[in-house]
Amino acid sequence: MRIKVGPSAALIVVAVAVWAGSVESIESAGRFAALGGTTNFGGATLAVKDRVNANPSIAAAGQFAAVAWGATEKDGPTDVFVAVSRNAGRAFDRPVRVNDVTGDASLSGEQPPRLSLVPRNGRDPSVVVVWTSKAAGGTRLLQSRSDDGGTSFSRALRVPSGDGAGNRGWESITTDGDGHVVAIWLDHRELAGAAKQTAPMHHEGQDHTGHAEPAADGSARAQLSKLYFGRLDGADTPRALTGGVCYCCKTAVATGPDGSLFAAWRHVYPGNIRDIAFTVSRDGGRTFAAPLRVSDDRWVLDGCPENGPAMAVDGRNRLHMVWPTLVNGSTSGSEPTLALFYAVSSDGRQFTPRARIPTEGLPRHPQIAIAASGSVVAAWDEQWKGTRRVVMGRVIANGREPVRFTREILGAAGAVYPAVAAVADGVAVAWTNGPAERSVIHVERLAGSGAGR
Repeated sequence: MRIKVGPSAALIVVAVAVWAGSVESIESAGRFAALGGTTNFGGATLAVKDRVNANPSIAAAGQFAAVAWGATEKDGPTDVFVAVSRNAGRAFDRPVRVNDVTGDASLSGEQPPRLSLVPRNGRDPSVVVVWTSKAAGGTRLLQSRSDDGGTSFSRALRVPSGDGAGNRGWESITTDGDGHVVAIWLDHRELAGAAKQTAPMHHEGQDHTGHAEPAADGSARAQLSKLYFGRLDGADTPRALTGGVCYCCKTAVATGPDGSLFAAWRHVYPGNIRDIAFTVSRDGGRTFAAPLRVSDDRWVLDGCPENGPAMAVDGRNRLHMVWPTLVNGSTSGSEPTLALFYAVSSDGRQFTPRARIPTEGLPRHPQIAIAASGSVVAAWDEQWKGTRRVVMGRVIANGREPVRFTREILGAAGAVYPAVAAVADGVAVAWTNGPAERSVIHVERLAGSGAGR
C-alpha cells in the first residue's frame, strides 16, 4: 500500500554549500528559485490513525529511505513505527510497528527513535532501529532490525549495557565501515547511585536563553553523567568515553569514508559552561581521541537546554558541524538570544571559526546531511512571534567571493524537530507537523540540491 502524496506543509530547511574550509561572510539575497536547484513541494504525510505522531528520524541510501517516529494513543502508550520509500521519498509504504511489546517506547524531540541502514548487495538495506523504553527505576535502550526492507522487524533486544540503573537515552547510531551498527548515548547510572540527585533539567517549551547564576559549579555534578559508546551486536563491551556531559541534549555520531567514527555532544565545562565537544576514533572505535571543544561559546546555564549538536561527514572526510548557542542581543541592552552556528574540520583536530547562519527568532534542534552533489544541508525549527515556521535557502561559496545566503520563508505553523537525509537526487526532510494533539509526520523532498563546489 502506498500513502498518497499530498500538499506541502511547513518546515524549516537551510542548505549550506561549502567550497572552502571556512566561511567568510553571509548575506541575504534572492528567492529560493535562484539557488540553481528545483524543489518538489508535494510531500508525503505519515501517520498512524487516531494517534499523535511525532519525533521522527530519517535515514537514506540512494533511492531507499526510511522514517521512524513515535505514535501515541490518547492518554496512552507510545509505539515506534517505520515507513520506507524506494523512490527517494516520493511515496512511502504502509507504516510498520517496530516494538513487539505494546507501548514499549518513551520518546521526545531530543531522543526520537534512531535508525541506521546496513548495506546488502543487490537487496534493500537492513533497517536497524534503537529507541528508549521505560524500565524500573529509569529507562533502557532497545533495538530491533528488519532484513526484509522494513516489512517486518525482529523482537526487541536490549542494547548491550543499555539497561543499567537510572536513565539513559539521547542516543545516536551509525553504520561503521565494516557494516556494524554502533551507538553513543548519555548514561546516568552513576547519578542513580548518588546520594543526592541535583541535576536540573529544563524542558521543551522553555526559552533556554537566560544566563544562570548557579550556587555551585555544575561541571563537578555533571561528571556523573557519562557518554557511552558500544556496538549493537555486543562484539565489545560498551564503555564510557567521558563524563561531564550535559544531562539531556541530543548526541551525534557519524562514519567517515575512511572508516573513522566521529562523536559530538554538549559538554559541561567549569563554570557551568555548556559548549559543544567532539572526539574521533581512527581504529573502528577501539580508542577515541581526547575530547576537544568545537567552539568557545561560553554558554553559562545551570540546567540542560535540550538543544544538542548535529554533524555529517563529506566525501573528503571533512566533518561539518551545526549547533545552537546563546549570543548577546543585536542591540545594546537587548536580551541574549539563541543563534545557530556552523563549522568545519578537515583533520578532526580543530574546527574553523564558527560562522553564524542567519535565522529569525529562536532556532532550535538542528540536523545536517551531505547531499550527493556535495551540498551541506541543515534543518532546524525556528520560533518566531509565538509560532514555528519554515525557511529554505542555501549558502553558496565559490572560493573567490564572500559567501552568499539565499533565504525564503515558506510560512505556516506547527513544524518542529526536523530530520534530514541525503537521497539519490537531493535530500529528504521529515518533521512533526500540526497541533500537538493531532500532529503527523511530514516528509518533503528537495530535489536537485545544488552544486556546492
